[in-house]
Amino acid sequence: MNSYWVAITAIGYLGLLFFIASFVEKTKKKGKSYINNGYVYALSMAVYCTAWTYYGSVGRAATHGIEFLTIYLGPTLAAILFWPVLRKIIRISKAQRLSSLADLASSRYGKNFSVAVIVTLICVLGVIPYIALQLKAISTSFDLITNSIPGDGYLWQDSTLYFTILLGIFIILYGTRSIDASEQHEGLVAAVAFESIIKLIAFITAGIFITYGLFNGLPDIFERASKIPALSDRFQLHPQTNYTGWFSMMLISMLAILFLPRQFQVSVVEQTDESHVKKASWLFPLYLFIINLFVLPIAMGGLLMSDGNTSNADLFVLSIPLSKGKEWLSLFIFIGGFSAATSMIIVETIALTTMISNNILLPALFSKRNFSQQGSGIMGRNILWIRRGSILLVLIAALAYDKLIAQKFSLVTTGLVSFAAVAQLAPAILGGLYWKTASKNGAVAGMIMGFFMWFFTLVVPSLETSGLLATQITENGLFQISWLKPEAFLGMNTLDPVSHGVFWSLGLNIIGFVWVSIYSKKSAEEIYQASLFGDTFLRDQSNNQQLAWKGQTTPTELQVLLSHFLGEEKAKKGIQQFAQRNKIDLSQIDADPRLFVYTERVLSGIIGSASAHIMVSSVAKAESLSTQEVLNMLRESQQILELNKELRKQSNALTKAKEQLTEANIQLTEMDELKDEFLYTVTHELRTPLTSIRAMAEIVQDNPDMEQDQQEQFLEAIIKEAERLSHLITQVLNLERYESGRQKLDIRSVDLGLLITDVIQSTKALQLEKNIELKWQVPDSMLLVQCDPDLIQQVVYNLLSNAIKFSPEQGTITVMALVDYDELVVRITDEGPGVPIDVIDLIFDKFFQAKNQTLKKPQGSGLGLAICRKIIELHAGKIWVESNGTKGACFIFTLPALKSYSLNG
Repeated sequence: MNSYWVAITAIGYLGLLFFIASFVEKTKKKGKSYINNGYVYALSMAVYCTAWTYYGSVGRAATHGIEFLTIYLGPTLAAILFWPVLRKIIRISKAQRLSSLADLASSRYGKNFSVAVIVTLICVLGVIPYIALQLKAISTSFDLITNSIPGDGYLWQDSTLYFTILLGIFIILYGTRSIDASEQHEGLVAAVAFESIIKLIAFITAGIFITYGLFNGLPDIFERASKIPALSDRFQLHPQTNYTGWFSMMLISMLAILFLPRQFQVSVVEQTDESHVKKASWLFPLYLFIINLFVLPIAMGGLLMSDGNTSNADLFVLSIPLSKGKEWLSLFIFIGGFSAATSMIIVETIALTTMISNNILLPALFSKRNFSQQGSGIMGRNILWIRRGSILLVLIAALAYDKLIAQKFSLVTTGLVSFAAVAQLAPAILGGLYWKTASKNGAVAGMIMGFFMWFFTLVVPSLETSGLLATQITENGLFQISWLKPEAFLGMNTLDPVSHGVFWSLGLNIIGFVWVSIYSKKSAEEIYQASLFGDTFLRDQSNNQQLAWKGQTTPTELQVLLSHFLGEEKAKKGIQQFAQRNKIDLSQIDADPRLFVYTERVLSGIIGSASAHIMVSSVAKAESLSTQEVLNMLRESQQILELNKELRKQSNALTKAKEQLTEANIQLTEMDELKDEFLYTVTHELRTPLTSIRAMAEIVQDNPDMEQDQQEQFLEAIIKEAERLSHLITQVLNLERYESGRQKLDIRSVDLGLLITDVIQSTKALQLEKNIELKWQVPDSMLLVQCDPDLIQQVVYNLLSNAIKFSPEQGTITVMALVDYDELVVRITDEGPGVPIDVIDLIFDKFFQAKNQTLKKPQGSGLGLAICRKIIELHAGKIWVESNGTKGACFIFTLPALKSYSLNG
C-alpha cells in the first residue's frame, strides 16, 4: 500500500485525537464533563492493552499457546482488589495531592526524597524499554503495510522518528497545560478512551475476517490445528515447565495493573469519582475478555497459512489480511495497532515526565542559590518547560532503545521485562498501605535489592544478546563464578528466564523490605504518615494531615513561596480563602500550622510530595518533632477517632431508634384510625338491619288491622334482617378470632376437588337464578391437601357466591384447580365488571367499601374477603386477585399440597 496514504491516514488519526481532546477541554470550561462516568474510566484503564496486546499476544499464542492468557488473567483477578486497594490509593492520593507513584511511596515513608528518587529511577529504566516496544510496533507495522524494507539508513529516513515527533507535540499540548500535575487532563483521557474503542473494534474485525472469512469458524481452525502435532501442543499446559511460568506472569501482570506508571495516571490521578472504581471492577475485565477472544484463532490461522512459521507471528493480525489483498481492511487494522501503541506512549510519557521533573530535574533547579530571587510565577513557567523537555528526553531515550536493542527482541519479551521491573515497587507500596511497621529503610533496601536482581537476571542477558555487553556473564557467570549466572543464579536452572528473574528479584525485595523494616528505627514523620495511610477509611480525608510543625515563619513568607509557582495574585487569593474557611488570623506573626499543611499540599501537586516537604521545611525553618511527640499526637488522634466512632454508633442508634419510634407512631396512628373506622363501619352495618327491624315492627304494632298476608311479609322481612344481623355479628367474631390466633383448626387430609364439587352443588340455586354457566376444570388425579375442610369450604363458597353475584345474566364462571410443584392452585374466574386496578391490593381489607364510598357497594358486610384471606394465611397459603380493571376478575388462592401445619392457638 502506498506509504504516503498510510502516513496521511495515521496523521489524520492523530488530528482526530487532537480534535477530541480540544473539544472535551472546551466543554470542560463550560462546566460539562464527558469523562465523569464509569464507562470512560474503565475505557481509559484499557490503556493497559498496548501493542503487546494487539500484536504481541498473537505472537505469544503462536509460540507458547494458551500461555498468552496469563497477562490478562492477572489483571482480571486484580480487579477483585480494585475496591479495597485501588480505592484506598485513590483516597490517599486525592487527600494529599499525589501525582505519581514516586509521590505515593515517598509520602508513605515520611515524604522521603530518597524513596521518590529510587521509585523514579526504577520506573524510568523499567518502562522506557516498554515505550520503545510501542515505537517498534509502529515502525514494523508501517513497514509491513507499505511493503517497505527496514534498513540501516539515516534516522531521518525512518518513519518512526516522525511519528515520535507528532506524539511529542500532542503530549506537550495536552499533558503540560498546567503546572499542577495532580490536575485532571480531561481531553487526554477522552482521547485515550476513544483509542480503546478503536483498537477493540479493529482487532475484533481482524479476528472475524480471519476466522470466518478465511476459515469456516472456530471449529474449523481448531480442528485443523489439532491434527498437526506441533500446533496441537499450543492448546496444552505442560506441568514440567508451565506452572511456574503461569504463576510468575500472572503475578507480575496483577502488580502491573496497579503499579505501571500509566495505570496509576489513568486510574488514580485522572480519576474523577471514587464510585467509578466499582464499575471498572467488572467492565475492565470484560474489555480484556472481548479483546482476547480472537487471539488464539488468529495465531492458529496464521500458523496454518504459514506452515508453522513463527518468525513473523507478532504481525499475523496485519499480515494475513494484507496477503489476501484486503488493503482497506489492513489500513483499519493498522490504525487499531497505532491506537494501541500511541495511547500507551502518551499516558506513560506523561507519568514518567512527572516523576522525572519532580524528583530529579526540579530538585537540581531548587538547589541553585538564586532560586529565592525568582520573580512571581517565574518558577511555574520554568516547571512547564522542564516537563516539556522531560517529555522529549523520554521519547528520545525510547527511540534510542528501539533502534539499538528492541529490534532484536519480541514484543512480549520486552513487555515482560518491564512488568518485572515495576513489580519491584509492590512490596514497599502495598506493604506501606497495610503494614504500619514498614519503614523507609526497609523500602529502600527492598527496592534496591530487587532492582539489582532484576537488572542482573533479566537485563544483562538482553544486553549480551543485543551485543551491547561483550562479556560472557550469562554463559560463565559474573567474575567467572558459575553460581553467579544471570539465568541460573545460585545454580537454579529449572525455571524459565522470566520466572527465574521474578523469583529472585521479588524474593530478595520482600526479604530485604521486611527484615530491615523490623529492625530499623522510624522517624516521627514516618510514624505519622504510616498512621494516615493505615487508617485512611477511618479519618476525615479533608483534614488528615494535621501534624504540627515545629518552627516559625509568617503567613507572608508562605505566600511568597507559593507565588514563585502560582503567581502573586493566585497565591494571595489561595491563602486568604483557606484562612477564611478555617478561621485563621493572618495578622499573627507566626503562621498557623494549618497554613504549612495547606502550602505543602498545594506544592505537592506541582513539584511532588518529597520536594514540597523539603521546600516548606526550609522556608519554615522547621525543627524535627520527637518520636514521643508524634506518638502522643497519634494517641490523641486515635482517641478522637474512637470517640468519633462511638459517637457515630450512638448517633446511628439514636437515629434508628427515632426511625423505629416514628414508624411505630405511624402504625399506632393508622391502627387507631382503622379502629375508629372499624367501629364506625360495624356500628353502621349493625344499625341498618336494626333500623329496618324496628321500623317494620313499629308498622305491625301501629296497624293491628293489617291484613294477614301483609303482616306475614313484614314478619318475614324482620326475620331476614335479624338473620343478616346475626350473620354480621358472627363474621365480626370469626374475624376477631382468626386475627387473635384463637381459632382452632381441624386439620385433615382432604381431596380438594371433592370439596369444591360440594360447594358448587350448594350454589346451584344461585346459578340457576341468574342462568349462570359454571365450568369446572380439575385433573383426574386426587388433589390432596391438609386443611380444615369447613374453613376452606367457607372460602370457596364466599368466592364462588361473589362471582355469581357480580356476573351478568347468562354469564360464565370457570373454576379451575391444578397442581403447581408443591402447591395446589384454585382459580375462580367471572365475567363481571372487574376490579379497578388501583384498588386490587385493598379489596381484602376489612370493610373495604367503607373506605371507598365512591365505589358501588355490593351486597354483603365487607368482611367476606378479609375472612377468606385470614383463613388462607392460617393454612400457609396465599390469596390474590387478577383483573384488567374493566371486565372480569380472577380470584386465586393456593394451599401447600400434602404439608402439615404448625398452628398457634
